[in-house]
Amino acid sequence: MPDPMTAGPVDRRERTLGDGRIGAPKVPTLDEVARRAGVSRSVASRAMNNARNVSPAKREAVARAASELGYVPNATARALATSTGGSVVLAISNDDPALFGDPFFSQVLVGVAAALDRSELDLTLMLASSERGQARLERLLRSRRSDGVMLMALRGDDPLNRLAAATELPVVVGGRPLHGEARWYVDVDNRGGARSATEHLLSSGCRRIATITGPTDLQAAVARYQGFADAMAVGGQPADRVEHADFSFEDGARAMARLLDAHPDLDGVFAASDTMAAGALRVLKEAGRRVPEDVAVVGFDDLEIARRTEPALTTVSQPIRGLGQEMATMLVRLIDGETPTPVILPTRLVVRGSAPGGAAGTD
Repeated sequence: MPDPMTAGPVDRRERTLGDGRIGAPKVPTLDEVARRAGVSRSVASRAMNNARNVSPAKREAVARAASELGYVPNATARALATSTGGSVVLAISNDDPALFGDPFFSQVLVGVAAALDRSELDLTLMLASSERGQARLERLLRSRRSDGVMLMALRGDDPLNRLAAATELPVVVGGRPLHGEARWYVDVDNRGGARSATEHLLSSGCRRIATITGPTDLQAAVARYQGFADAMAVGGQPADRVEHADFSFEDGARAMARLLDAHPDLDGVFAASDTMAAGALRVLKEAGRRVPEDVAVVGFDDLEIARRTEPALTTVSQPIRGLGQEMATMLVRLIDGETPTPVILPTRLVVRGSAPGGAAGTD
């Protein structure tokens, strides 16, 4: 099928000269212009038609590529291009169906959608943890039919890091990768938030404090353990009461059971997510441990579940929806030719019934 953005049909069987002879030279396509200019197809289209949201540098690159290739859009193409808004991709290194019920990712998506609503960019969501998903994302990036990509939930030496490094499209990462460097990213102060959570337990009189960490191949989980260790070191306490879990309720409960077996005298727990903390609360209740009288518990995230546990969960509040908004805003700025800087969003301790005391905010 001919490309609607070219000056005429490109299939050799259909090419003719003005006098009807077969064999006219191949007509350059908009895709070829985009590749030569180093931009996406939609950016090239907007630049050729003097649409907004194209930086002067990219507009000049497209004009130069079009001139070198001899590309001239026809009238129909111009009419179509004026309504072309382009698209961006949100690729998540996860293919678990439960992801769509995860309140963290749902809030990130809400934030991304809110930011893109102020632009003309459509959103494509891709689950790219499998080889097939990664291959689909690679084909999309190579085709330049997207203006940019956002990456989430990168674990360890994630293949998505390689795909991002190989593309010339703008890439924004949600959270810093554990390995390698991301030029543009939005993260929250995981280490500082975990430190404040642990400091709160120490200031409340807890001395035998344990932690339930997240997966060790996730940067956020590593940073939260580091914050825990920082506070324990300053407080002169060992940071060796540690169990690992996968951020789920069930795994948090299993980790809490292991901690009780290994350290029956513990009096405080910092769990690296609210969901794991809720699992820990259930196990403590079943074991006859009163919260907070016997064991104080602090979580991280400030999800809705933190308000529904019994007692309500003291936790570190992070701006989850803001994370999505900042990611999408940064990507739009990159597409527009700006050069933003990485963003670290602040956290805040919210004190509730599971670990009362201190001077942090309450609700």
